[in-house]
Amino acid sequence: MTSTIKVNTVTTESGSTLTIGGCGKTVALASGASQTGFGRSGSVDWQTGSIKTSEFTAASGEGYFCNTSGGAFTVNLPAGSAGAIVSFADYTRTFQTNALTINPNGSEKIGGIAQDAVLNIEGQAATFVYVDSTEGWINVQNAEDTETGLTPAFVAASGGTVTTVCTNFKVHTFTSPGTFTVSNAGNSAGSNEVSYVVVGGAGGGGGRNGGGGGAGGYREAKSPATPYTASPLDGYSTPANRVTISATAFPITVGGGGAGGINSSSRGGCGSASIFSTITSAGGGGAGSFDSPNSPVLLDGQNGGSGGGGATTGGSPAGAHAGGTGNTPPVSPAQGNDGGDGYSQGGASLYPNGAVPGGGGGGAGAVGQDYNTPGANTAAAAGGAGVTSSITGSPVARSGGGGGGSYAGSPATLPGGAGGTGGGGAGKSCQSSPRIGTAGTANTGGGGGGGGDGSPAPTVAGGAGGSGIVIIRYKFQ
Repeated sequence: MTSTIKVNTVTTESGSTLTIGGCGKTVALASGASQTGFGRSGSVDWQTGSIKTSEFTAASGEGYFCNTSGGAFTVNLPAGSAGAIVSFADYTRTFQTNALTINPNGSEKIGGIAQDAVLNIEGQAATFVYVDSTEGWINVQNAEDTETGLTPAFVAASGGTVTTVCTNFKVHTFTSPGTFTVSNAGNSAGSNEVSYVVVGGAGGGGGRNGGGGGAGGYREAKSPATPYTASPLDGYSTPANRVTISATAFPITVGGGGAGGINSSSRGGCGSASIFSTITSAGGGGAGSFDSPNSPVLLDGQNGGSGGGGATTGGSPAGAHAGGTGNTPPVSPAQGNDGGDGYSQGGASLYPNGAVPGGGGGGAGAVGQDYNTPGANTAAAAGGAGVTSSITGSPVARSGGGGGGSYAGSPATLPGGAGGTGGGGAGKSCQSSPRIGTAGTANTGGGGGGGGDGSPAPTVAGGAGGSGIVIIRYKFQ
């Protein structure tokens, strides 16, 4: 049964204390009613039924448990009005790994500074109260230390060849091993994340009738803090590819190119890896070289960042000789592509006058051509194309595969294959003198071209693979 009492004022008969309700009872405002005069005790109502995992806008009077185990995110404070109060707590104790950013809502301030605040301490909890337009939101309670708006700080570093591009960005280019030494790591309000291109050393072209060398592995990540036109292999969307730096020395490894194969005695050598921080770009695969029938395995290209091309020969055994597998070891996005297959004629005429082509080396942007690629009867197989990035302020192509060499038949009618854009060297045939494949361009990770037909060494050899490069870009002001 419900009773209703209608009065304008309730006051005490004597004394200064008015008691409403009794022990164990609840006093509640009706739905839609509001109160004045009671004030707020400085506490919030914790929203235990709604754990936050992504960006949201807070409401005054509420506290939120924030779960950043799946990644950092931002909280937008409510519009500032005197006495507004909000609280935040580290639900999974992961703020030190994935910080919670507090946005003060448009032109408002936190601790007198018109910048975001960042909660980045394990287990941190903080309460903010809006005071006035001068100081804005003030942190009145914190489990670790007092938070104010974060003053922007920027990266400062040395090492390699340093250039300034697009006014606000530094680029460090390493064409040989060195050290990227960071003296100031910056912060999230300014910059503390870098962009990079890391290219491995390329594979060498095969010797006699050799395939083209595989390009060095190509890896890139473009941070939103450093805008430019990246290659199609920009891997920033995958968190494992991002590099957030600290004030320390980062050793830089720049991979060398593999040697070209000599006559019939050796395949092209594999390139070596380039390394920056957690990013490794594999060396390109060396290309196959004719040594049939003594060691037919030498006819196949080797695996690597991009695979080396398979060799060719007019002798036995007949059939294709496989190009090497690219993106070895595998990363995402793929750092390179497979090499093309070469061919042994085995007595059957595949091209005019018994000519047969070697396979092209794989490139960062495309596979190396196979011996049976349409149009390959006018030249040996071309190397796969590289990719282009403007990380240095202008577009540059890197990691092209080497062109395949050829067994040219009689009369000689089949020139060597073209190198892939991005530093790949051209292959040669017995039309060439000397019959040495063109080396890949230094510091592009371009594969070496395959050697032509004939003997003796060293007039028949594959071209050496081009060395790699490491490029780092960051915002410095």
